[in-house]
Amino acid sequence: QVQLVESGGGLVQDGGSLRLSCIASRTISRLNVMAWYRQAPGKQRELVASLPSGGSSNYVDSVKGRFTISRDNAKNEMYLQMNSLKPDDTAVYYCNVKEWTVRGKSEYWGQGTQVTVSS
Repeated sequence: QVQLVESGGGLVQDGGSLRLSCIASRTISRLNVMAWYRQAPGKQRELVASLPSGGSSNYVDSVKGRFTISRDNAKNEMYLQMNSLKPDDTAVYYCNVKEWTVRGKSEYWGQGTQVTVSS
């Protein structure tokens, strides 16, 4: 079991920036995928960005060129840098980790952090 704790959400103006952080309670397996999801009011949860271990990042079309997912394995931490924010980016953002060990596949979620972009 891994606990994920998020921080960095808040209220920003249209065009502003935020950096979300997600800290894991222990080291994650070397075989993993880290990701950020978001859920806006009245909508289903959406995959925003993902970063496989040893692979390249992927983004939903609506955030390409504006958001960057990254990780720091030494700190057990992942990040989502969000630039040029738009009101449509307003949502609760969740970090997500999938890992594979000798015990099988596990998946963990953060508690969510609110991002609000004013028009």
